[in-house]
Amino acid sequence: MSENLSRSASPALPAAVIPAAIPVSLLNRLARERLESAFPLCWVAGEISNLTRAASGHVYFSLKDSVAQVRCVMFRNRAQILGWRLENGQHIEARVLVTLYEARGDFQLNVEAARRAGVGNLYEQFLRLKDKLEREGLFAADAKRGLPAFPHRIGIVTSPQAAALRDVLTTLGRRAPHASIVLYPTPVQGGGAAPQIAAAVRGAGKRGECDVLIVCRGGGSIEDLWAFNDEDVARAIRACPIPTVSGIGHETDFTIADFAADRRAATPTAAAELAAPEQAALLARLGDLQSALLRQIGRKHGSLAQQLDWLAQRLQHPEQQLARQREKLLNLRRRLDAGLAQSGARGRGALAVITRRLLLARPDTARHGRRAESLAPQLRAAWQQTVQRQSAHLAHLHAGLAHLNPVAVLARGYSIVTDERGEIVRDAEGLEPSGEISVNFHRGRARATLTSIEKDECIFPVAGSEAPD
Repeated sequence: MSENLSRSASPALPAAVIPAAIPVSLLNRLARERLESAFPLCWVAGEISNLTRAASGHVYFSLKDSVAQVRCVMFRNRAQILGWRLENGQHIEARVLVTLYEARGDFQLNVEAARRAGVGNLYEQFLRLKDKLEREGLFAADAKRGLPAFPHRIGIVTSPQAAALRDVLTTLGRRAPHASIVLYPTPVQGGGAAPQIAAAVRGAGKRGECDVLIVCRGGGSIEDLWAFNDEDVARAIRACPIPTVSGIGHETDFTIADFAADRRAATPTAAAELAAPEQAALLARLGDLQSALLRQIGRKHGSLAQQLDWLAQRLQHPEQQLARQREKLLNLRRRLDAGLAQSGARGRGALAVITRRLLLARPDTARHGRRAESLAPQLRAAWQQTVQRQSAHLAHLHAGLAHLNPVAVLARGYSIVTDERGEIVRDAEGLEPSGEISVNFHRGRARATLTSIEKDECIFPVAGSEAPD
């Protein structure tokens, strides 16, 4: 038994690992792994039955055909992005992962995505057209126009027999009874509906009689709404000179016309609410603005009245103002006269003080002149004595200089001897035989060559000594 099980088990688990008797949990895990590896993600078609929604948000149901059924689960995160509501009896195509719920051993399909049966090709066409027009910039946000705040005439493009028309008219009658309605009738379903919808939109744009245009129809399957996924309809809406509001299907339904319109509403009723502001709300807003205006006028009136009272208190007769100015002028004149008198008195006092100080500081020139005359003979006598004394001193210095003059010494018969370097010879010690000397006389000079030198002899006897032999 274990050998047969090991051959049918996952190749990743060797036979030696599997015991003789395996637990149920291991069996279910091995079966789940084999199922998930054998079946990649695939599309399965069937009818929904036994659908239940858990408090956790997960959706449990069965897919069945005429001969079989299989359990399915769509987890909350997948169900939230589905875009439409699963119901019993719906025929769908589900993209599933084939697996096994280990806790109960139930074979089931984990649903990753779902689409209504038979609409797969239509949905792909929808995506291709949406991508094409989006790349062209037909859905650009900056090309969207704002809706008029107070439309007087509202156009509706829809079928006269559509229930959506009654909902729109009821809403407009309640919210904006003052606005007139223009209907542009057109089929909204079936073959040939798309060209007629586009023609109705173009006709409304050419006539230009409306302030805003509503393009609407009630809910239905993707086939029912397919006329609004037409390229011609989208281009007509985008080219329409009138701001457009689309209200097609239910909240989860999206069409190409929704992307092309200036505003998209979840339902036809919501489209009517977007196109026409509620009259009662406008009247209430108008009443609030009127009350605020009256309050503002009242406050302004009170402020101006208070300002008028204040100005009236300040207002005086011109004669009173002139009298007050004359009194002020007299006071200023009295103050000026008093100030001038005080300033003159202070100036005269200061001048008297300066005059006295000047008289006290003025020198006595007569007395100083007499003293100068008395001192003049003394000055002349002292000057003569100083000149005589300095002249005698100068004569004494002149005699001393004459006595010390070397020229006078040379005149008495002396001479000055210099060597070859021009230095004065004072001693024979520094001379050498055959050397040359210069002899300077009182008048003239002679050059001589030495023949002999007597260094220790003196030609003039020293006083008190005997002459040499």
